[in-house]
Amino acid sequence: MMSGRRVILGGVLSLLLLTGPCGYRRARWSLPTHIRTLAIPAFHNTSLQYRVEHRFTQAVIEEFLRRTRGLHITSDPQQADAVLIGNIRALTSRGVVLDEMGRVRVYEIAVIIGVTVRDLTRNVILLDIPRFVFRGEYEIPEGPESLFAEEGPALDRIAREFARSLVSLLLFGT
Repeated sequence: MMSGRRVILGGVLSLLLLTGPCGYRRARWSLPTHIRTLAIPAFHNTSLQYRVEHRFTQAVIEEFLRRTRGLHITSDPQQADAVLIGNIRALTSRGVVLDEMGRVRVYEIAVIIGVTVRDLTRNVILLDIPRFVFRGEYEIPEGPESLFAEEGPALDRIAREFARSLVSLLLFGT
């Protein structure tokens, strides 16, 4: 029975790797060189998940700080050359793997995020992705005391993956 469970889990993980982020066309540009300061205000959250916007905002800020040297990050659009607006549009969670007793052991989380980057000096939209989709999963351990303990770390992993993809897209067009 254990090998069957591994096959199912392996299949689910393979599908997740194949689906990856979607909802945008490949860019052919990078962030314009005249943009020296980027505002990243707190993301909006129109999903029903409490405080998930903080995880995603923080992940994007940390990724920009980690990967750029000359770009200053602020939360105030009044002090910036461009602004990145994020909106957590939806967050869903569903069971994808059951154990031999019929209990859900692996959940899939899907987060739909809208992102707009506006050049404030030229008043043009540089990037508009209305539906950036990221997926991840987490496993429920055997004991009832840790029923929801894995959802937070799974959301953190998805937020970091989203941030890496978004920053790469903005900096390098990939």
